Amino acid sequence: MADGAVKHDYHLVKPSPWPLLGSIGILMLALGGVAYMKGLFGIEKGTIWAPLPGFLFIVWVLTGWWGDVIKESRGGDHKEVVQISLRYGMVLFIASEVMFFVAWFWGFFEMAIFHDLRASGHYDLANPDLEALKGWATWPITQITAEGPEQIHTFDPFHLPLINTLILLLSGTTVTWAHHALQVGDRNSAKWGLLLTVLLGLSFTALQVVEYGEAGFSYDGSLYGSAFFMATGFHGAHVVIGTIFLAVCLFRLMAGGMKPDKHLGFEFAAWYWHFVDVVWLFLFAFVYVAPHVIWPGGAAVH
Repeated sequence: MADGAVKHDYHLVKPSPWPLLGSIGILMLALGGVAYMKGLFGIEKGTIWAPLPGFLFIVWVLTGWWGDVIKESRGGDHKEVVQISLRYGMVLFIASEVMFFVAWFWGFFEMAIFHDLRASGHYDLANPDLEALKGWATWPITQITAEGPEQIHTFDPFHLPLINTLILLLSGTTVTWAHHALQVGDRNSAKWGLLLTVLLGLSFTALQVVEYGEAGFSYDGSLYGSAFFMATGFHGAHVVIGTIFLAVCLFRLMAGGMKPDKHLGFEFAAWYWHFVDVVWLFLFAFVYVAPHVIWPGGAAVH
């Protein structure tokens, strides 16, 4: 064995600029978000492009970082022990994402159950300037507009939301089909399964954009509007990320990469996609169906 050959199963990572650059990108994105919401460094509040430089910087960092990981895998650095550690890392990442959505659901239920306390305990309703906030803190009947309180029109959960639910459930089936096809060496079926999954993910995102355009409430007009757009918006962002993840796997598969016994990236993409599916089922049940059935105060929007 040559003196420079690897004599162990562990991957000793070479010095990399990506962690530091990633931290800088996150800082840029955070400052851009503050500039958008509050105004900062001469940037006016509401400037939609303010977070864009940080976002694009992070995309560049992740592209380079994950590209290096793929090169390391092709170079044989990901031995069995390393693959186990990578799997643990992905499990912990998904667990952290679960807790992220737990926070949004926690906020949603707190607002749904205790919204009256916000109206009676936190606002001086004798002050005419704050009278409108009583309507803002109802659930989900009214929202505040420039013309005053108006009735909220919640979505009909059995129209676009149901279609999107069926799309995600079907996509979970196609990605599983693709994964099993790759495991048995049927690369052609794996490509078709991945392609269908990516198309279904794009369809979900397109329908959610249409749904947002038809919304009868705004994100800053009521507690329900804030909870709705934050929860479904972050889930939508995860769908976009998952779609990109799967698209990269599709391109690698078409380029001859990934083997029946070596496709860790595809496996992680499938895990992530199933996680996104499960989160949506909870969103559909509690954010769409529950307000429509339990608090039917507004007419449904298709």
